[in-house]
Amino acid sequence: MSGKKFNVAVAGATGAVGNQMITCLEESNIPLSSVKFLASHRSAGRKLRFRGDLIDVEELTESSFKGVDIALFSAGGGTSKKFAPIAAKDGCVVVDNSSAWRMDPDVPLVVPEVNPHAVADYTNKGIIANPNCSTIQMVVAINPIYRKCGIKRIVVSTYQAVSGTGKKAIDELFDQTRSMINFLDYEINVYPHRIAFNCLPHIDVFLENGYTKEEMKMVNETRKIFEDDSIGVTATTVRVPVFYSHSESVNIETKKHISADEVKSLLENEPGIKVVDDPANNIYPLAIDAAGQDLTLVGRIRNDESIQNGINMWIVADNIRKGAATNTVQIAEILADKYL
Repeated sequence: MSGKKFNVAVAGATGAVGNQMITCLEESNIPLSSVKFLASHRSAGRKLRFRGDLIDVEELTESSFKGVDIALFSAGGGTSKKFAPIAAKDGCVVVDNSSAWRMDPDVPLVVPEVNPHAVADYTNKGIIANPNCSTIQMVVAINPIYRKCGIKRIVVSTYQAVSGTGKKAIDELFDQTRSMINFLDYEINVYPHRIAFNCLPHIDVFLENGYTKEEMKMVNETRKIFEDDSIGVTATTVRVPVFYSHSESVNIETKKHISADEVKSLLENEPGIKVVDDPANNIYPLAIDAAGQDLTLVGRIRNDESIQNGINMWIVADNIRKGAATNTVQIAEILADKYL
């Protein structure tokens, strides 16, 4: 770090991801001069704790970013579309967790373990985009393989926790589960079908091509992060009755052959990854083990015997931490360390 201290704001501070951003900011090495917590007028006046102090939540307005160096946004796409350019105009760099800016060609889409160099492109619009949670953990895990062997094709099926939808979905899974085990009626409000004891192959809206928006995010974001439109990517995203951590079954076809043992050795030396792979002793990545930590867990690594250069793996990560808040704060750390 240069010795400079930074004024940092969190927009959407009272939401699930915003709260986690605050925790990650507390844990970060960014030298802080001040912090500001922003939310809608409904949440203004609440107090949030930060490093032992209680800080008032302020209403997010067009004048909120004067004097702010870095703003971490987790307030939804519409809010980001409106306020991120205003913040940038005031000289603030926005790290945005919504989908609003991810595919803008002038906005870098960054996963620090994969393409930290892209942070430099923040100067285009003053905005950096945080990828989709399911994309982040996948590219962290496959990036070392991509760099060593190249990747022709990715087939991914996700098993995504309800926390990806927000607090109302967490509450609905809890309430439905409690009702069912007590033989009581339950309500369906958040998802189109019951989520308790069920799996829904439906995340976000369906598009004309038959895929959901979530699935196409994984396709397009993966190519943008790797800066490689030649990679074939196809995804099926599924919501499952798990509170925290997304799990993914990923099959990759590499350009050059690599064995499963070589993949394990390669991943064991990579930052942000923990290889959890001893199936003989029932050891493999679990959602309950990933919850609350920042590492991407990778296991069930094996050669795909149906093709010459295929690898299968199981990837699990906390969708609220590494899939959102932690990745955002890691980007801010790069900004503070190298660019501001």
